[in-house]
Amino acid sequence: MIDVYHSLFHKKDVDVRDEGKFHNAPFPAAGYTLQTGFAVVLSDNLAFSTGDSTAKTSDIATNVTYSQYNQIIAPLIADIWTKGNKYNIIADWRYMKYPSTTFGLGGHTQYSDGYTIDFSYIKLHTAVLKNVARNLYAGLGFYYDYFWDIREVSPPPGVVTSFEKYGLTKTETSVGPAVRMVYDSRTNPINAFNGFYANVVFHPSFTWLGSDNNNTMMQIDLRKYISLNHSHRNILALWSFNWLTMGEKTPYLLLPSTGWDDMFNTGRGYIQGRYRGNDMTYLEVEDRITVSRNGLFGIVVFANAESFKRNLASKYNTIIPAAGAGIRLKLNKHSGANICVDYGVGLDGSKGFAVNLGEVF
Repeated sequence: MIDVYHSLFHKKDVDVRDEGKFHNAPFPAAGYTLQTGFAVVLSDNLAFSTGDSTAKTSDIATNVTYSQYNQIIAPLIADIWTKGNKYNIIADWRYMKYPSTTFGLGGHTQYSDGYTIDFSYIKLHTAVLKNVARNLYAGLGFYYDYFWDIREVSPPPGVVTSFEKYGLTKTETSVGPAVRMVYDSRTNPINAFNGFYANVVFHPSFTWLGSDNNNTMMQIDLRKYISLNHSHRNILALWSFNWLTMGEKTPYLLLPSTGWDDMFNTGRGYIQGRYRGNDMTYLEVEDRITVSRNGLFGIVVFANAESFKRNLASKYNTIIPAAGAGIRLKLNKHSGANICVDYGVGLDGSKGFAVNLGEVF
């Protein structure tokens, strides 16, 4: 898509691998997803390198959204590599004004149980990792999550909701350090065609730093990419994601939930927040096929399954599957960033579109 722009306006092409070169790809769009309804989006993907051809591609992305449901989503996501790949700086900063649907706790909730929770949210997650071995990085970060103006909108009459049972409050706060380890052998983390990725985050929250409770969150994110041909035009991608909570009560809006991973990508086929619990286990497989010769257009097919524990005493007793297909439009050939439009189908008639800037995983 950037090549088309360059040909129209006679711009000179650049190579993102050249040190100091920036390749920007702004993209206005309109779309529809289950959680937002119709939405207008301004996406931007900035790719650059701080070294030679061996340097990993750095990426800064945003996709500011205003939706049919009066939601405002303004993220800034950065994955920056210093010269020689010595340090990796990771940032996930976002503001959200986000009326959205909740359905209760556990894997047995009914779609008819859903109602709206409205809130505003500031998320500031930053970590700096240092290379400690080949492809292995470890470091520290600081995570700040603050929700305010939390309120239930038209909850079921005459029913004590799961949120009220859990402890409905006007604000929720989680603050604390994070220990993070990343192994990443992918050549291009933005659109991988090979390698293995593992990300482990251990994040305690403390009342003396301003948290509501002393609790701990742990995420284990594993991904494997296999090229099924020499030209890398057919990629098999595998994803395992485990999200665990420990200690005192975790804020309700920070409990493991469908579509509430850092990039909002788990559980295609279900609306965001469809399932929620103290612990979450998730598996997904996707086959990615490049169709057009120039790489502009591609397709994917995928299947996923998730399971939740309602509380610490319960077991994983429900497996929740979904499957679907999607299309890919190459936004930035240097970084490999795609515009992704997927349609997923789950249980009990659940279905809908998911839109993403960059691959889902």
